[in-house]
Amino acid sequence: MKFGKEFISQMVPEWQEAYMDYNHLKSLLKDIQRFKLRTNPPANTAAGPHLKRKMTLYRAFSGLTQRYHNLKSPTSRGGGGGDVEDQVILVKSVQEEGSEGHYETNFLMSSEEGGEYELVYFRRLDEELNKVNKFYRSKVEEVRKEAAMLNKQMDALIAFRIKVENPTLVFDQSAEMSRLASDVATSAAAVMASTPSGARRTAGHMEAIKEIELSNRGISEEGCSQETDMDGTNTTHHSVGRETQPNSIKVARPAPLEVLNRVKINNTLETPRSTLRGVLKASKGTELNFRKKDLKKVEEQLKRAFVEFYQKLRLLKSYSFLNILAFSKIMKKYDKITARNASKAYLKMVDNSFLGNSDEPTRLMERVEATFIKHFTNSNRSKGINILKPKAKAERHRITFLIGLFTGCTIALIVALVVIIHLKKLITLQGSAVYMDSMFPLYSLFGYIVLHMLVFGADIYFWRRYRVNYGFIFGFKQGTELGFREVFLLGSSLAVLALATVISNLDMEVDRKTKTFGPSELLPVGLLILLLVILFCPFNIIYRSNRFFLLQCAFHCLCVPLYKVTLSDFFLADQLTSQVQAIRSLELYICYYGWGNYEKRKHKCNVSGVYNTFYFIVAVIPYWCRFLQCARRFYEEKDRMQAYNALKYLSTIVAVIMRTAYNLQKVEIWKILAITTSAISTVGSTYWDIIIDWGLLQRHSNNPWLRDKLLVSHQSVYFGAMILNVVLRFAWLQTVVPLKPRKLHKQALVTIFASLEIIRRGIWNFFRLENEHLNNVGKYRAFKSVPLPFSYDEDDDKDE
Repeated sequence: MKFGKEFISQMVPEWQEAYMDYNHLKSLLKDIQRFKLRTNPPANTAAGPHLKRKMTLYRAFSGLTQRYHNLKSPTSRGGGGGDVEDQVILVKSVQEEGSEGHYETNFLMSSEEGGEYELVYFRRLDEELNKVNKFYRSKVEEVRKEAAMLNKQMDALIAFRIKVENPTLVFDQSAEMSRLASDVATSAAAVMASTPSGARRTAGHMEAIKEIELSNRGISEEGCSQETDMDGTNTTHHSVGRETQPNSIKVARPAPLEVLNRVKINNTLETPRSTLRGVLKASKGTELNFRKKDLKKVEEQLKRAFVEFYQKLRLLKSYSFLNILAFSKIMKKYDKITARNASKAYLKMVDNSFLGNSDEPTRLMERVEATFIKHFTNSNRSKGINILKPKAKAERHRITFLIGLFTGCTIALIVALVVIIHLKKLITLQGSAVYMDSMFPLYSLFGYIVLHMLVFGADIYFWRRYRVNYGFIFGFKQGTELGFREVFLLGSSLAVLALATVISNLDMEVDRKTKTFGPSELLPVGLLILLLVILFCPFNIIYRSNRFFLLQCAFHCLCVPLYKVTLSDFFLADQLTSQVQAIRSLELYICYYGWGNYEKRKHKCNVSGVYNTFYFIVAVIPYWCRFLQCARRFYEEKDRMQAYNALKYLSTIVAVIMRTAYNLQKVEIWKILAITTSAISTVGSTYWDIIIDWGLLQRHSNNPWLRDKLLVSHQSVYFGAMILNVVLRFAWLQTVVPLKPRKLHKQALVTIFASLEIIRRGIWNFFRLENEHLNNVGKYRAFKSVPLPFSYDEDDDKDE
């Protein structure tokens, strides 16, 4: 792979604008090369049958042992050897008042023919160096501040740990010193009375007391140096005068417990209790409770903060290395094209810049590793490094093989199902209408799930292709996010199970032995129970971390607004709004197998008042969850857009209720209300999809009626997606003005339009996350913020 492609592939997606623009500099070099080819075309070698030898091959052999003397070293200011006449560039650092300074290159050969091309190249090269240097400096300053913050958090953690795990070792320092001095004085008096050397022993005891007092207070006398690690442990080295004692004393001083008087537990509003405390206007921090469960919670929060901080340091180190390598590559290309020797001088300036000279990330990484291994993995280095440096998932060929196997089986089962229905004329058989009303909605649930998984797998494929960092956006733990292959594998395997169940059911239908009994009716509920068992299985099989992540997000959606709303939570709630028909199928499962006579395929769910009431409720639940999520975000962020979004979902709730009422009772007034409310909701939702969620239809953008930055190069894709979104948004018309095809059952029509809504949601997913990714790129936001457990008193922080 060429360096340009490798360089792009190794970039942090959210920082791509801050990297050196290698491709543009390469295009400038191509301009220089084209000019040189026009002015100095290569010699025509077609006249002779043999290639001409270079003149250097006819020179006398210089020998392998020849020694060169009086070699001139190149100057530090320019390339092309040590002679002033051979210098190509002069590089310098310009320090302006009130600024960080920047680097400038003076090209000395601008008067030569074509020198203006090289002058433009060096000006752009300086711009790129200054841009990269400025960004790197700002990020290093950020990690310095974050390291200082984590240092204070570790001080509080160590003191908190001492109070929890060793409460008997905590004592009042002043009282202890007084008691110790009194005991020593008493013993000294007794010793003096019995031996003449008591005075010397008393002096020794007093020196010991003084040493303990100084050690506990962290005070150093003259000739005493003190070093503080990130974990809050101070190591004191004592020396006498200018000479260091051979056996210098090293006192490991524990973190001062006084720090606990200035800290409180942060109220992060992430749990129901913290949310209620925030609503009741309680203090931002809570008093410390020295309990083991609180210690465990604090340790987990700090552990996540250290892991995230370490990843930031790794990417920052990679950023520095890649840019330095890019400058080296581009300067070597310049030397090769122009036959000059300017790279050495310029790369020396790059090495002396903050980008090449600062090793702050590396030193911080070492300190983070030492602190994390010592305090969070009980000095188990391999365990600590595995947590800090998670291994990338290896692509397994067996997954690709299984996808092909299950996909082939799915196609074969679909063909078999069509053949069975056609040969046995099941559509025209007596009882087919009853089958479509009862069994078909049960099986369609699995079709909705499979279709959604396949669409989501396609989304992941295109996100990866266009380098959308979906793992970071959703908040997956690094290395645990599923790829499109894994999602396709799950979808195809579920499709095989569902189709096999349907064919088995139909086979039992035509078999006289099983037609009058209920085994065929138990197949769909058995498959549903199997899926639920797999979903809630606590064992580490079938992507446990992803299953639990899904369950956690679903639980947060149901318990909204008690939990803090994250992107993964409201993204899942948006997916559920497109699965209303699947949720209604779950309701039918409960009614059909709970209160219906499933053995004879008879149920009265449609005429049950309780069923019809819940038919309204289950359709509203996803939209109600989104409404409450927007309300909570508006309460926390004070963003008006969240209030408008909440009104949008409220209008959708009204529209769904009106459409459902019209479907249950064909009354003209319900039809008018359904059309009116649905039209208002659809127009608002379409506007929100395209303008807010996708960020398109911007008048003054670089791409007319789209947005300034696009990941897909073909603009027609965006216009096609907008048109398709509008068309599919108005699919609700079939519920109010129902279509009546001759050979299509009502349930089949409902399934088709429900599937179209799932496809629309899949299209929405890609452009929604693309817009989110571009917003992160615009703000250089490549890391999620991890809440810290402790908050310090502001007055104490100012004093420090």
